[in-house]
This record gives sequence, C-alpha cells and structure tokens, in this order.
Amino acid sequence: MTLRHMRIFVAVCTHNSITKAADALFLAQPTVSLAIKEMEEYYGVSLFNRISHKLYLSETGRLFLSYATHIIELFDELDAKIKNWDTLGTLRIGASITTGTYLLPGLVSEFHKSHPQIKVQAAIKNSEELEKLIMLNDLDFALIEGEIHNSQIRSEKIMEDKLTLICGANHPMAGIDSTDIRQLASYDFILREKGSGTREFFDSTLMVHNLTIKPIWESVSTHAILNAVSCGLGLSVLPHIMVKPYLDTGRVKEIKINDADLVRPFYVIYHCNKFLSNSAKDFMALCKFPVEIL
Repeated sequence: MTLRHMRIFVAVCTHNSITKAADALFLAQPTVSLAIKEMEEYYGVSLFNRISHKLYLSETGRLFLSYATHIIELFDELDAKIKNWDTLGTLRIGASITTGTYLLPGLVSEFHKSHPQIKVQAAIKNSEELEKLIMLNDLDFALIEGEIHNSQIRSEKIMEDKLTLICGANHPMAGIDSTDIRQLASYDFILREKGSGTREFFDSTLMVHNLTIKPIWESVSTHAILNAVSCGLGLSVLPHIMVKPYLDTGRVKEIKINDADLVRPFYVIYHCNKFLSNSAKDFMALCKFPVEIL
C-alpha cells in the first residue's frame, strides 16, 4: 500500500469512473484498475460495489476515503513545507552577551530584509553555555568571542574586537594614560563570570604574564560592571564596543596596556555534523560583512 494507491483511489472516487480517473492522472486505464484491485486484495475487502457497470463506494470504501483524503492532505502539506523550509522555517541562533547585545539585533534586522518569512529564535548566553547548546542540537549556530573547547564544533572567524581596560573618572588610575600589565595585580577588579569569552580571554592574557587576578565582583551583566566601575569600585576589562558609550560620556576612562595585546576574534560556531540550510548559510555570510552595515 503506497501513497500512489491512495491518490488513484481518491481520483476514482472523485470522478466516479476508472476511465475518467485514468485520464485525470495521465495513466492507462488498466493501471488504475490494477491499483484498485491491489488495494482490495491487500485489505481483503471490496472498496466499491460494482452494479450495472457502475462503481458505488461500499461502507468500507467510504471509511477508507476519509482516511486516504486526510493522509494525502497531510503529505502534501509536509511536502510543501519541507521544500520551502528556507523561506518559511526557523533559525535558532545563540549569541554571547557581547555579540547578542551589539551585533545580533542589527544582523537579524538586515537578514529579515531578504528573508522576511524566516523566524529567528535567539538565546543570549555565555560562550561556555552556547557550546553545550550546540552539542545538544538546541541551536543551529552561535556567535561568540573566545576559543572553542570541543573538537566537534567548527568555528569561522567573522570579525575582531579589542578588550579595553577601564577605570572610573575618580579612580586613582584615572590620572594615567597607560600602564604595564604587572601593575594591575595590586588593584581591585570587577569582571565577567567564569565561562564568558571575555573573562577567558583576559585570564589567558594574564597567564601568559604569570599573573592571576581574583575579582572582588563577578557579574553576567556588562552594564552592572560598567556602573560599578564608573562609581570607582574597581577596574575592569570589557569589549570596546560595549564600553564606548561610557567612554564618550566620560563616565569611565580607558587605560592602555603597554605590553599586552587585547585584540580578540569573534566566531560563528556550529556542530561539525550539522546540516546548515541555505537560510542559515545566508545569515552566517552576513556576519562576515563589515561592522558598519549593522
């Protein structure tokens, strides 16, 4: 029993004639007759009563017609949706706090100009949590900063950003423009939580210089950190794109680190076995455009 058998059966019922059904389906009449015979033999019932060379649906035939019609409609709906998935589907995108705050909204807005029917679901998490969601297939891909820790996850560089050392306008370090990294160990720090790409990159930079810093505050909220720094409670290292509004208003000051490079890449990541739809590929390509479009 196949979908083809059901389509033939429904056509015969619709036209109330094997000959007319064959013409409508562009099939030979014996082919349609054979299909009906195969169905009746398969189920061991008569789907039609044949009286005076005419076909009349039996009670079993009426039941079968209701199911066959529904099954064909469901299959046609499935077929249409799958074939048009790139124009009607959903993208599940993850983003770190930084990329989710400053990059993702603009990217989604730009993406919707060419893919208006695609729904975008977003999860804003730290980089460590996003990797876990990628491995669980809860995300199609994610935008993060920092290194990948799983060999089954692929990463593609999309752009760069720099981390910026900042202090409050009234902090003791506000009077200087630059410092060596070793001088930082004697100051209090307010940092992102463990597991964030920003925190991992800064900790790795400190390790290269055989330094460790235990922050007095940790937070998942960049804005909470910026407010605390602006109140003079400590230093912090945060993405420049998130610090810039505070720098422009003078609420915090940037201090250059003479002997450390705090430029780090942003990546789009996805599972190595993940099938990426054309719409997903289009979004990922958009991520590699210059930041000015965002």
